[in-house]
Amino acid sequence: MDEVSISQGETAKRVRLSPDERRAQLITLGVKMLGERAIEDIPVSEIAAQAGISRGLLFHYFPTKQDFQLAVVQQANAELLVRVVPDPSLGLADMLRDSVSRYIDYVSENRTSYLALLRGPTSSDPALAEMVSQTRRAIVDIILSEVPLSDQEREDPRLLLSVRGWVAFTEETTLSWLSEETITRADLIDLLVESLLALSTAVNPALAAALRS
Repeated sequence: MDEVSISQGETAKRVRLSPDERRAQLITLGVKMLGERAIEDIPVSEIAAQAGISRGLLFHYFPTKQDFQLAVVQQANAELLVRVVPDPSLGLADMLRDSVSRYIDYVSENRTSYLALLRGPTSSDPALAEMVSQTRRAIVDIILSEVPLSDQEREDPRLLLSVRGWVAFTEETTLSWLSEETITRADLIDLLVESLLALSTAVNPALAAALRS
């Protein structure tokens, strides 16, 4: 358990945290800063200062800066997935629209880091790229877990490819919209929802009908 002294005005306060608590605190600070900066622009020295510890102690919890970045991005991705989890109290059509809406809200709140993660220097980092791919696969799983299909139908290669393509389309369209909001947020939601319905119609008309109900 580490012990640090934090100055607040003229009052020093000692804070004791277990290793797990300290690690979680550092990741939380990183995720908060990620809302304003790209992951590569987050200085570990500033994170350490905010936590009231030395830069060297931060590397006791994360052996390298990349390890810290991966932990921050992993937590941010987990928060994104929580935000888009469908509301089971809604019908399928409203469920889809609600999840898309919350996805857009999350990306809007974290536009700098989201854009940098997908298009910035770190997008070429294999470990971070794999983490982004895992998040995409998780979104596909979330979508397919809610639709009225058999296990065999959910494994249809054409359907999987279509939904994965829609996730990529959603990312690219949302990034473009963030750069230049040529349409309203409501119109963007309509565009993304209708594009999935159109793909579903081509691959599985029954699914498209269910999503419209």
